Amino acid sequence: MNNTIETILNHRSIRSFTDQLLTAEEIDTLVKSAQAASTSSYVQAYSIIGVSDPEKKRELSVLAGNQPYVEKNGHFFVFCADLYRHQQLAEEKGEHISELLENTEMFMVSLIDAALAAQNMSIAAESMGLGICYIGGIRNELDKVTEVLQTPDHVLPLFGLAVGHPANLSGKKPRLPKQAVYHENTYNVNTDDFRHTMNTYDKTISDYYRERTNGQREETWSDQILNFMKQKPRTYLNDYVKEKGFNKN
Repeated sequence: MNNTIETILNHRSIRSFTDQLLTAEEIDTLVKSAQAASTSSYVQAYSIIGVSDPEKKRELSVLAGNQPYVEKNGHFFVFCADLYRHQQLAEEKGEHISELLENTEMFMVSLIDAALAAQNMSIAAESMGLGICYIGGIRNELDKVTEVLQTPDHVLPLFGLAVGHPANLSGKKPRLPKQAVYHENTYNVNTDDFRHTMNTYDKTISDYYRERTNGQREETWSDQILNFMKQKPRTYLNDYVKEKGFNKN
């Protein structure tokens, strides 16, 4: 096993960082690593907004659900789906591509491009001894997030990435068993296999929480996920995404 794979397999989310800020060189390395990710048809349909202004970080922390590590980290990155530059290029050339930019395929391209870039950055950061934590909470109030970041139409903030020097290391959460996520040639819909896999995993997660909390929590993965799914989702997103010029057709 090489160092890259060891870094990937050793991943855990870090939610407590020291006060040490990332250097300009570290930020440059992380952004270049993100840019090296694969991109669909060379479209490069994403942008990264680095947030260093303490007040903006504080505002984003509140909007993300009062998560302190959005404000207190080495550097905060916001990954955006970005078709703005493509729209601008078309206007300069007198081309009309709004219908193309607004279709579902380009929306998916921009989402996937941004996610690939972010994961490249995450692996690079962890290989440098830094910690990371993805922040989906910025989608709680995207209208206010776009005001803070001053993003134009055709730019959609998707998630944040807090990066910094870990103050302490959290435990690694056990992932689903391989057989739950990997299927050979066809999707396995055997209910007995499913039930056995889920029961085994639920016990693993229950044991993990019990040990981590000294018996204060024994929740299974199934219960945790089903309770999460019952929560009211960000129902405004469908309309807001369209308002920003994405996924209209």
